[in-house]
Amino acid sequence: MKLIVEADGGSRGNPGPAGYGALVRDALTGEVLAEVAESIGMATNNVAEYRGLIAGLTAAAGIDPSARVEVRMDSKLVVEQMSGRWKIKHPDMIPLALRAREAAEGLGSVSYGWIPRNRNAHADRLANEAMDAAARGERWTRTTEEPPQEEAPGPPPVSSTPTRTILLRHGETPLSAEKRFAGTNDVPLTTTGLAQARAAALVLKDRGLDAIVSSPLSRCRDTAAEIAAVTGLDVRVEDGFRETAFGDWEGLTFAEAGKGWPAEMKAWLADPEAAPPGGESFAQVSRRVRTALDKLKVRNRQQTVLVVSHVTPIKMLVKDALGAPMKSLYRMHLDVASLTTVDWYADGPASLRAFNDAHHLEH
Repeated sequence: MKLIVEADGGSRGNPGPAGYGALVRDALTGEVLAEVAESIGMATNNVAEYRGLIAGLTAAAGIDPSARVEVRMDSKLVVEQMSGRWKIKHPDMIPLALRAREAAEGLGSVSYGWIPRNRNAHADRLANEAMDAAARGERWTRTTEEPPQEEAPGPPPVSSTPTRTILLRHGETPLSAEKRFAGTNDVPLTTTGLAQARAAALVLKDRGLDAIVSSPLSRCRDTAAEIAAVTGLDVRVEDGFRETAFGDWEGLTFAEAGKGWPAEMKAWLADPEAAPPGGESFAQVSRRVRTALDKLKVRNRQQTVLVVSHVTPIKMLVKDALGAPMKSLYRMHLDVASLTTVDWYADGPASLRAFNDAHHLEH
């Protein structure tokens, strides 16, 4: 799960009547999952900011201790100090920063980002309510978190029902037939490619699909439309599953690209952060494919989803399922219109069930 923590704090006088506010959002839906605010008596702005951060991280841990958390604050001091770029010199800040780091260590991962105050309005409003109470001399708190349990909850039950993705590479195109980089070129299916999509539809119509997701490129959408026709399901387009942008190499064969850009090709093959000229690196593709998968797993939890995509995104998903290094991409072969199946367990490793299954194309 990915969560966003928005936190703020302040005082009327610095030091003066102080308070903080924080909230936790679901990163995919934007839904507010928890709010917490408190008046803390007389304190400085920085103390209140850190108290808000600690409260926000604690609330996030209460929702999902394994979550990936993005913290957003309008305090550049706190963001830079927690990111390790600025030293913490004031003695009052050191114990608070240690508490914040301890809270962060209890989560899956935590990153920090500065935002302007007008984008932190929700947390700012909560902090101002807390400061108003402090100015009145009141001890005031606000929380939407669940009340504490008498006993600490045990680990969540292991689920035996995965989210299953059936990954279908699109049918043949003029460029795939000639083994050329297609990338983001919106090339159509050939007559053979359309027939391959229909053959895939025949084997998928009884596979218990709950949803169909497609890359935005027409070769995938047209392939997905054939499965939609036999299942009655709608097709949802997900941009994260589009093919790699190969830039200046699009339309070329591997040999042609290597001849025209020998140094760039060598770097691209050696470094996942290297991109084709004007294109996209494998590291960039990996990040957006993971985000698309995260969204799918939230929206279609424990369902069977057909994902119609391209060579690189499908290989990325297989790589992640196996925990394999990036160089494994060069050791996989995917036929057009082939099927690959991966089960994703919420509380365990993924399982590769089938890879490059093209038996339906033999008839």
